Amino acid sequence: MNNLLKKSNVWKAALSFPMLAMLAYPSQGQGRLHDYITEGLGSNQSIKQQNFLLERNVLALAEAKTMFLPSVSFSAAYNKASGGRTIDFPTGDLLNGVYSTLNQLTSTNAFPNLQNQSIQLFPDNFYDAKFRTTLPLINAELVYNKRIKGQQVDLQKAEVLVYKRELVKEIKTAYYQYAKAVNAVQIYESSLGLVQEGKRINQVLFDNEKVNRTGVIRSANEVTKINASLTAAIKTKESARYYFNFLLNRPLTDSVQVDSITSLPEFSTLLAGDVAGREELYKLKISQGINTNLTGLAKSYIIPRVGTFIDLGSQSFDWNFNNKSRYYFWGVSLDWDLFAFGKNNYKIKKAAAEQKSISAQTDYIAKQLETELKVRQNQMQSAIAQYQSAQSQLKTAQTYYNDELKLYREGVAIYIELLDAQNQLINARLDANIALFDIWITQASIERASASFTFQ
Repeated sequence: MNNLLKKSNVWKAALSFPMLAMLAYPSQGQGRLHDYITEGLGSNQSIKQQNFLLERNVLALAEAKTMFLPSVSFSAAYNKASGGRTIDFPTGDLLNGVYSTLNQLTSTNAFPNLQNQSIQLFPDNFYDAKFRTTLPLINAELVYNKRIKGQQVDLQKAEVLVYKRELVKEIKTAYYQYAKAVNAVQIYESSLGLVQEGKRINQVLFDNEKVNRTGVIRSANEVTKINASLTAAIKTKESARYYFNFLLNRPLTDSVQVDSITSLPEFSTLLAGDVAGREELYKLKISQGINTNLTGLAKSYIIPRVGTFIDLGSQSFDWNFNNKSRYYFWGVSLDWDLFAFGKNNYKIKKAAAEQKSISAQTDYIAKQLETELKVRQNQMQSAIAQYQSAQSQLKTAQTYYNDELKLYREGVAIYIELLDAQNQLINARLDANIALFDIWITQASIERASASFTFQ
């Protein structure tokens, strides 16, 4: 039995099997993860949609700025009319008596009789073409509208960052989940080799009447159990890969490359963070500013609107264009709302109520975000404790397995004792793997809760 065990390379390899809990993603070597984050930020459809909204707001701001500049328009009209209302002018009644007297005095017919006139009000065969230039001089509504449009641009920029930070967290979490699944598959594959070799050895020992059937049956059951666990781990790995590729907007079956890990994240920075940099709070601050300008917009009715204009054009009958038809027309306009049955006061009160609502919401959101960060930091401390415990249990399980394997090779221990040590070692490796990646997943959550990820 001793010679048979010494010939097995698999059992020898078990003595020097590496601690898989030390396989993960290094804080100093996450080059692939960085590339994946860059790819995800550039291809994610939600980010693209938010960027389109940002572009729309930037264009709206540019439009608001043009409202302060002169605007030039051209208009032309031609009128052809017949009938309708007229103005009767008694030309003959007024002048024929005078003309008759003048003819008698001069003994001539130089002054003919005139007919009474009926003048049509609608201009017939008349055109009017002009360029009109307008310029606002005083308009408080335009000022507040420009300020609001600018703040809406800042608000959308913050919204884009919110989406980006959430996507970064999701990409990191999915990346670590996939890596955890990869390591789990490796652990089960290594364990499968051990239990298959154990089954073979026990069968040989049974055939040589060195052990009873119990060891053979138990080793066969272990092979079946590890096979089932390996199949489940492979499916979990595939699912993790699908979700990760989905976040990057890639084909779901694309391969995912992972880095090996040699260290843990920096705890002190994570546990000392705060929520001052959260875009959610910045958005509320911008909303307060927008509401302040909305209040000013509601009060702007007390300021008159003053503007100026000038028309350069030509108007005449029968398409005549000459010095008499050309004209310019300049003026200044004033518009002042004096009474609106309290409509403006209601707008002011409405804006004031909205301001109070935003202030209350800001306090609530700030406490909510701070609570989230504290919970994530507590989870990190718990994850660290779990990791340290898993590392200790892994060392103990490895030592226990090595001792049992040595005793089994010497024929002192029975296979059931070796099998128990083997199962403890497998479980310890899995627990250490889970504990390590839980730390990195929690790190991504804290990074999101404190808005500490730095974008290029």
